Amino acid sequence: MSNKAKELVRDFYRSDILRDETVLEHFFHPEIELIWNSPSGLTIMHFNNIVTFFNEVRRFYNDLRIEVSHLLADGANVTIRYKYYIRTMENPDEELGIAHFIAIWEVKDEKIYRGYQVSQPVTDNDDTNESYHRVKV
Repeated sequence: MSNKAKELVRDFYRSDILRDETVLEHFFHPEIELIWNSPSGLTIMHFNNIVTFFNEVRRFYNDLRIEVSHLLADGANVTIRYKYYIRTMENPDEELGIAHFIAIWEVKDEKIYRGYQVSQPVTDNDDTNESYHRVKV
């Protein structure tokens, strides 16, 4: 299952989540649970919460790009390290890095079922040229 799980997660992160509203239904299990640690604390999200979250992202961002540096699989579990870049409606010509993420996803029934995610915002001190070499993508 290692390769199938890895391909599923890779395909999700390559999808056009801003323009294709079927992405979540296609990739996420209806009973998904995401446990997310961020600078603002712990958030536990289920399918409807994730749909609401991405609906808000669509409202505020003109473009969303993900740069993946690591994608590792072990059976039904996939770990991914990535960075989000956005373009805002107000300034569509400028791309901004906004956050770093590491997530561990469990795949069940050929869908993304459970996730554990840690994020932190991008800062001026980030050394992304040196720290974002691609490994096992």
